[in-house]
Amino acid sequence: MQEGLLKEGTPVKIQDLTLRDGHQSLFATRMRTEDMIPIAERMDEVGFWAMEVWGGATFDTMHRFLAEDPFERVRTLKRYIKKTPFSMLLRGQILVGYRNYADDVARLFVDKSCEVGIDVFRVFDALNDFRNFETVVERIKANGKHFQGAICYSLTERRMGGEVFNLEYYVSKAKELEAMGADTLCIKDMAGLMSPYDAYILVSELKRQIKIPVHLHSHYTSGMASMVMLKAVEAGVDIIDTCLAPFALRTSHPAIEPILVALSGTPRAPQMDLKLLIEIGEHLEKIAPKYRDFMGQHTMSVIDTGVLVHQVPGGMISNLVNQLKQANALHRINEVYQEVPKTRKDLGMPPLVTPTSQIVGVQAVLNVLFGRYKMVTNEVKDLVYGLYGKTPIPIDPEVQQKVLKGYKRGETPITGRAADYLEPELDKVREKVKGLAKDDYDLLICSLYPTTGERFLKWKYGLEPMPDEVKPKTLEEIQQEDKVLQEVKKTFRKLA
Repeated sequence: MQEGLLKEGTPVKIQDLTLRDGHQSLFATRMRTEDMIPIAERMDEVGFWAMEVWGGATFDTMHRFLAEDPFERVRTLKRYIKKTPFSMLLRGQILVGYRNYADDVARLFVDKSCEVGIDVFRVFDALNDFRNFETVVERIKANGKHFQGAICYSLTERRMGGEVFNLEYYVSKAKELEAMGADTLCIKDMAGLMSPYDAYILVSELKRQIKIPVHLHSHYTSGMASMVMLKAVEAGVDIIDTCLAPFALRTSHPAIEPILVALSGTPRAPQMDLKLLIEIGEHLEKIAPKYRDFMGQHTMSVIDTGVLVHQVPGGMISNLVNQLKQANALHRINEVYQEVPKTRKDLGMPPLVTPTSQIVGVQAVLNVLFGRYKMVTNEVKDLVYGLYGKTPIPIDPEVQQKVLKGYKRGETPITGRAADYLEPELDKVREKVKGLAKDDYDLLICSLYPTTGERFLKWKYGLEPMPDEVKPKTLEEIQQEDKVLQEVKKTFRKLA
């Protein structure tokens, strides 16, 4: 058999993202635990390096829109999945929220996450400022868990290179993480911007320069991710991220099934049962209609070719569109696309990932609608002040002066670790939710999400009725909706 470049090496390991980033990417993180349980034991038999089941937007969405206790999901799945390690996506000091939290919150969150069953912590920071890792990494290590240090992948120009996001930048950041004690290194391509040949160059160089295993994560948004994974495997990447086919592609990740077949017969082929994966996928196909209301169906294409041009991630685009719609200014979307890179450079070239993608995007829209920095969000003020950390390049001095004029914390930016300027939070929250929060898990929910967290606890303990919109839909209800829709269509045909 022709093996091409794959003449040597060990089987590539695979982390499955189906139960977290798969449904987060495709239908707004709405998958319920009840739909995970039927496939949990079979997924445990596949032989994944790890399964990502938590973190990212799951914590927010579960308590807010699904009326589920986020911690309980991990406990529940652990009863069925006993061999495969659980991983989560942790936003550094931002944890699973949208701002930096005080150290006492960060410590307790990591400790309790370990307690419920998280084994691998993929830690990233939106600015690649690894000072924002310090507190959480100390607790990950203290609990004897796996610290995967992640670098947010971004571009200065169409391909890797230029003045900021070049090969030297990524190698330097990788060495920082290795020195921090990372057990593995992840390159996190959240927007699907990485090209296949850049993947080969980057992975090859990382394998030469660092000793810890290299893990690659790339969204399918631009259509390049499967090619990226194949070239990364050729370059010697140790671990890759995929999803089961029903939850793959579009803004999600490469599908595992074709990758297995593509690598079959080579030394790097994972030893996994393709038939088992297809059987598990059949369950996902069966329950998928329950979540169809959250799936993007506005285009025929399964990729976003616009990303190849403007490099704006898909999730960020939807936010820009919604903001412009609310202002009755959707016709100005191209102006916003042109403004985004300018605003981004003004604000220090942050990688466009949560929360910086939202911060840059909202400000770009305001700049187009009202004039540049005539109106400034609080989040931009916090970013410029330094509360999110150090940006990859210095913030434009004129913009800094304009943004921080009259800012409540002061007009001179901080230069230290952001959390060092935050007061402890837990005691205040504990006093506020006294009598409502029953344990530290409840306390954390309210610490991370004060308003919606308290509302959730009232649902959880029967103090307020649970609204219908957070209750799960059944397949029978979906079938009934389809039946009604068909009747309506028949009626319209008769009238026509």
